[in-house]
Amino acid sequence: MKQLLAVLAVFTFAAAAFANGPTVKVTGGTIAGTAENGVSVFKGIPYAAPPVGDLRWAPPADVVPWTGTKDATKFSPDCMQAPYDKNSIYYRPLDATSEDCLCLNVWTAAQPNDKRPVMVWIHGGALTRGSGATPTYDGANLAKKGVVLVTINYRLNVFGFYSHTGLTAESKHGASGNQGVLDQVAALKWVQQNIAQFGGDPSRVTIFGESAGSWSVCALMATPLSKGLFHRAIGESGGVFGPMAYLKEKKFDQESAESTGAKFAESLGAKDLAALRALPAEKIMEAFGPRGNTPTRGIVDGWVFPKEVRLIFAGGEQHKVPVIVGSNANEMTTLTPRAMVPTTLDGLKTYIGREFKGFETEFAALYPAASDAEAADAFLDASRDRAFTWQMRTWAREMTKAEVPAYLYFFTRIPPVGDHAYNRAFHAAEIAYAFGNLDPTRGYTDQDRALSDAMSSYWVNFATTGDPNGDGLTIWPAHDTTHDPYLELGDEIMSNQHLLKPQLDLIQKTMDARLATE
Repeated sequence: MKQLLAVLAVFTFAAAAFANGPTVKVTGGTIAGTAENGVSVFKGIPYAAPPVGDLRWAPPADVVPWTGTKDATKFSPDCMQAPYDKNSIYYRPLDATSEDCLCLNVWTAAQPNDKRPVMVWIHGGALTRGSGATPTYDGANLAKKGVVLVTINYRLNVFGFYSHTGLTAESKHGASGNQGVLDQVAALKWVQQNIAQFGGDPSRVTIFGESAGSWSVCALMATPLSKGLFHRAIGESGGVFGPMAYLKEKKFDQESAESTGAKFAESLGAKDLAALRALPAEKIMEAFGPRGNTPTRGIVDGWVFPKEVRLIFAGGEQHKVPVIVGSNANEMTTLTPRAMVPTTLDGLKTYIGREFKGFETEFAALYPAASDAEAADAFLDASRDRAFTWQMRTWAREMTKAEVPAYLYFFTRIPPVGDHAYNRAFHAAEIAYAFGNLDPTRGYTDQDRALSDAMSSYWVNFATTGDPNGDGLTIWPAHDTTHDPYLELGDEIMSNQHLLKPQLDLIQKTMDARLATE
């Protein structure tokens, strides 16, 4: 009895312990959240010091302790960013943005002495936008299915991916430019140190993300800095298997990151790092622009990434954790402005000459377009495969080569969102299904809800055991390079083989040809 009372004293979870809701002691002090329908929610928990002043562009520093009990009932501001265009399907109003944004959020239905699997969501947004507070990422439904769910913020755009000779000089590793990745690592360290307080098991942490969040999952599997911080990974529509930029070298027609950084500083009239740090965040954001006028990307800096991610995987040096990876059938419909989609055969020919030079005959056979009316679909399908489908197959194959379980999927369900006749199974369409957060105002059907229940179960099963399969679910075979099995998540859930094999083999040829020129 005394031992039980001691445990309860440490894990002060009961709502009666604090007038405003459940309380938990974490790194930095005590926080108070809310509880509803059996799920406790804690928002805006700092996992690092505010990256302001001299800490702007520095690696994340330790949390600044607070006194008393910190209100954890509201999300922190989003990291500095510009909103999407209002006509974008991804648009949402920004309530507040700030450099002081390195916070995370926790949903849990666990008791404090439970050891439930943990899922850490890394949001997408091209590394330029997004937030762990996006309503689609609400973790209550996944928490009810048995996991402790965490969403994080990390520095974005020029605040999160900026190289400068001054930053490189002040780094004891002689590196700069991957601040957003370092934030993600810091958040995972916080999870290791604190998640047991929420009933989570630090030895069963799954990282998952979509688009730039999936890119981040892939990158975290490659960086040596994240070793031991997670145990499974889910990547939804995003990998890092193409050539990367370098800190000091120009490679693959990409300027060095320091060169890019120097041009950005010049555009602001900042002669050195001190001048850059003295500028208001809003002025830096204005110079970056709503569409981003300087590259936002992870770079080979010799520390966070000792070499390119593709080379780390090719050498079998990635973290050996099971993965679920996949993409959607119509990724590019919502990612490509319609004015940029060719609507004539001449327009398609220009695209082919630019991206498939030397492979025109093979392209015509695999992405046929006999009329102007078919040009758009040929372009959208080929662009999808270059940017996403090939990346995810490559990821699955590299894990299989390393004798680590990999599960490949292809999402084909058309949700009732936006212009669904054109958008179809668009980029990010699967997120609401995986989280179990289908908007009741959108017109989702029982078929959608059944798919969502199955997807979220696959995800939770995987976080629990490293295998997505379970009672009542269509069998999802692990990947192998002989049959290339994958699970189609669509109007029906079914296992298939050789996803777009001839098309992806062509993409592989074009990538090999590009890399051979370097």
